[in-house]
Amino acid sequence: MSGPIRYGRWSGTQDPWGSDLSPDEVLAEIADDLLDGVDPSEAIEDLLQRGIDGRLEGLQALQERLRRAREEELARMGLTGPLQRVAEQLEEIVELERTALQFAEDQLSADERRARLDAMPTDPAGMLSALQDYDFHDAGAQQAFDDLLAELRNDVAQATFGRLADAIDATDPADLARMRDMMAELNGLIARQEAGEDVQEAFEAFKDRYDDMIPGDPETLEDLLEEMARRMAAMNRLLAGMSPEQRQQLADLAAQMLGDAADLQMQADQLASSLQGMFPDMGWGQAMPGAQPTGEGMGSLSDTVDWMQRLQQLDDLGQALGQRYPGARLEDIDADALRSVLGDEAAQNLRGLRDIERLLEQSGAVQRKGGRLELTPKGVRRLGEQSLARIFRRAFEGAAGGHRTDTTGGDAELTGSTRELRFGDPFSVDIPRSIRNAVLREGPSDSGRVRLSAEDFELAEAERRVRAVTVLLLDMSYSMPLRGNWDHAKRLALALQSLIASRFPQDRFHIVGFSDYARRLQPGDLLVSGWERVWGTNMEHAFRIARRLLAAEPGTERQVIMVTDGEPTAHLTDDGQAFFSWPPHPMTFRKTMAEAMRLTRTGCDLNVFMLDHDPESGDFVEGMVRRAGGRVFYPDLTDLGSVVVRDFLKQRSA
Repeated sequence: MSGPIRYGRWSGTQDPWGSDLSPDEVLAEIADDLLDGVDPSEAIEDLLQRGIDGRLEGLQALQERLRRAREEELARMGLTGPLQRVAEQLEEIVELERTALQFAEDQLSADERRARLDAMPTDPAGMLSALQDYDFHDAGAQQAFDDLLAELRNDVAQATFGRLADAIDATDPADLARMRDMMAELNGLIARQEAGEDVQEAFEAFKDRYDDMIPGDPETLEDLLEEMARRMAAMNRLLAGMSPEQRQQLADLAAQMLGDAADLQMQADQLASSLQGMFPDMGWGQAMPGAQPTGEGMGSLSDTVDWMQRLQQLDDLGQALGQRYPGARLEDIDADALRSVLGDEAAQNLRGLRDIERLLEQSGAVQRKGGRLELTPKGVRRLGEQSLARIFRRAFEGAAGGHRTDTTGGDAELTGSTRELRFGDPFSVDIPRSIRNAVLREGPSDSGRVRLSAEDFELAEAERRVRAVTVLLLDMSYSMPLRGNWDHAKRLALALQSLIASRFPQDRFHIVGFSDYARRLQPGDLLVSGWERVWGTNMEHAFRIARRLLAAEPGTERQVIMVTDGEPTAHLTDDGQAFFSWPPHPMTFRKTMAEAMRLTRTGCDLNVFMLDHDPESGDFVEGMVRRAGGRVFYPDLTDLGSVVVRDFLKQRSA
């Protein structure tokens, strides 16, 4: 049986809906990196650093905000504030006593007191010690000094022990003795744990005895010790930032305040030594970077240690946000601490960043394999769909029917199968199955009426009677990236594959890449196989492979689309080796022309899209395509996808 459900008061910071990012949004943000061949893990890491413009702050922006918050915090207080504050309070008390001595009846006695005041040390610790042996003439000055002593004793206890001191009165010997006993038991528990003993049961009994003194409800001994370590380390770092003289003064001051509890100080020193060994990364003995002796405000010793802890918290957050240490994870970032420093929005941004990888994995776009993320076939398809959507927006902006659709459209033959109706489909509804869905969902109705909902509708699927085969030939030679053409060509290939798979599922689509040699590619290869550092544009071999692919699909419509940026510079020799020459060898032209003619005799249409190229290099390609009865296009590079897709759809529906 599950435990009881507990409800808490709404704080205004919880987000019951979680992140509103979608996998497609995340994938779109890393698409450029993936198409450039960047590892998915590295692409996600880069996204985490920069965030999503207008949607999600990245780690870099959060770090910059944290840096500004730390600068403001540094200016708020100073290291020597406690000493200055005590010195000013003591001076006020001494001045009050001197004023009263001017009106004393026994001036001889007053002169003796003034002499003692003049001879007192000037440092706060020394003056405090001397005044404890001084016989005040003025009752008001005596009371002010007694109040200061009580305040300082509690201040030193809180500065040293943090929230554990909230439940004690440092002026009460019984309370100090109980604190000493608790420290002694803690030291004993640490010794037993270091000896390999399981102390959890003993720790539970310890909590029962000192439940009024222990802050919160730590589950383990380590939880309590970590909080105490942070407090003591902050006190230690405060001392480390002072000059040796100031450090000694503050140490003397603290020793005086707990002087009546020497055994407590001994137990505290032993505990601090143990904690320093257990938590060595808390900056013990290291001055806080950037902390200055003086600041805008002066606080008590406890306030100043609180300030040091605040600075340490900011530094810890900065390190976690930097993610530059081995094994760094976003889960290392304390969301509550981030919220306390930068507000709710920063914590929500952190949650969104943590969702990024999870969203991609849950959507099936990426998977973890061997400790690394890999793009799945589903992820490749989604990239293609996004490229296609971008192309559609550019090619058909504002045009009727220009939105993306997953249907075949046109006059088609019903297949007898159905699927769920999706936005953008023609309203070709299978009425019997739609009504059946509504009845199954709602159950029988006494009125005999059937209520239809959007999810009840099913589309009567259809297919074209004529199937088509398209072969896309992609130039992968060295010149493609040099002219900035390769990424656009990859986007086109993914978009065309997505278009055919969604709107013409009975069609066949093949990708052939060519440089010095040609080879078949799968859509996923476009993300790992980039342009090649070889010289040679072997159109002859590409045409030969395309002809072989088309021959395997008799009785179909056929189309070959070539995307290139120049003329052929390589061909295959009689023994199947690639021969490269620049300027192009006459044999390369002859072999390429002959293979193009063989290709078009299979009944296919040849369409060549020439990208940024040298003016002379288009002459041979134009002549070749003209003899083959095909067409040559010279699209603007940014319009490549829209030109190819619009022409493909025009030819496909003809």
